[in-house]
Amino acid sequence: MATEESNLTQGIYASQQSSLPDYPQMIMEAVEALSEKDGSSMASITKHIELTHSDLPENHSTLLSHHLNLMKQNGELVMSNNNYMKPDPIAPPKRGRGRPPKPKSPLPPDAVVSPPRSRGRPPKPKDLSAPPKPKTPVSTGRPRGRPPKKAKTTATAAAPPPPPGVKRGRGRPPKVQPSVVSQ
Repeated sequence: MATEESNLTQGIYASQQSSLPDYPQMIMEAVEALSEKDGSSMASITKHIELTHSDLPENHSTLLSHHLNLMKQNGELVMSNNNYMKPDPIAPPKRGRGRPPKPKSPLPPDAVVSPPRSRGRPPKPKDLSAPPKPKTPVSTGRPRGRPPKKAKTTATAAAPPPPPGVKRGRGRPPKVQPSVVSQ
């Protein structure tokens, strides 16, 4: 009994869909019939299709938006200010985003094309049979790098503690100006 009902419903949907033209065809008919100067909005296209075809499926709005997007991507329709219109046959084709590629000069037929270079700096050649180079020390008299910190000593031996009533101020202390002695 359930299989008979499902076959019956499939037959009804198949007969409904067979009487409908394809969505791209319905969309093009609507755009041509509306023939608005600035193009037709999705709402006006939907309204026109609903008025001309009464047996639309339940998911009509999603099918319509899907087919409008496909037709826009294929170049069958052009979108301008949220309105769809037929592309101008005289207008040049719309180019993609970004900078266009440089034109390539044709190669002679006997030329061999080498594979493209990899990115980055090429590695140094490794000669495994050669002995390693001896490192020559730099003769400046001092070792390389920052000198090591000196070990901390006890506070009593290094510097006397500051007097108890004097506090240091914030920041760097001012420069001491040498006094000029006149004779």
